[in-house]
Amino acid sequence: MSDITERLATRVRDLRVSRGLTLESLAERSGVSRSMISLIERAESTPTAVLLERLATGLDVPLASLFDDAAPRPQPISRRADQLQWRDPASGYIRRNISPSGVSSPFQIVEVEFPPGARIAFDSGTRAHQQVWVLEGSIEIRVGPECYALTAGDCVAFVLDRPVAFSNPSSAPARYAVVVAQ
Repeated sequence: MSDITERLATRVRDLRVSRGLTLESLAERSGVSRSMISLIERAESTPTAVLLERLATGLDVPLASLFDDAAPRPQPISRRADQLQWRDPASGYIRRNISPSGVSSPFQIVEVEFPPGARIAFDSGTRAHQQVWVLEGSIEIRVGPECYALTAGDCVAFVLDRPVAFSNPSSAPARYAVVVAQ
């Protein structure tokens, strides 16, 4: 398995244990089966972004924090070469944690490279505030019943309190930044 799969396994397990949750209780809180959580915690399965979002909600943490080091050394700067990059096995999107790891901050920045034709939907129950700034290409974001068509330079703000779906209906890749505030 990859280093990122090992890191995710360790983080999910450590967060679950630190909150006094059993596999069963996390399964109930997240809607992810006990057996899948066990596979993820043993690094025997590479979870999708949708599963990670459900686990983050069940653990009451931002999704981006699942990618943090178990014991990060606070660094005020995050060099591109050191930024963690992860590819969602279901949609093929690549997410890069931009924010420095281990620094106490009310927000996190993530960069996403979104392939043409890709789509991903999250149940979202985190109530976090999010802004999405399109850097290249175009995307559509559905927040509950509302749909936003965005092109390079556009930015939309919303609360993650209902289902959210991202799609790239074009034939070109898109790249966007996400700022999440808890």
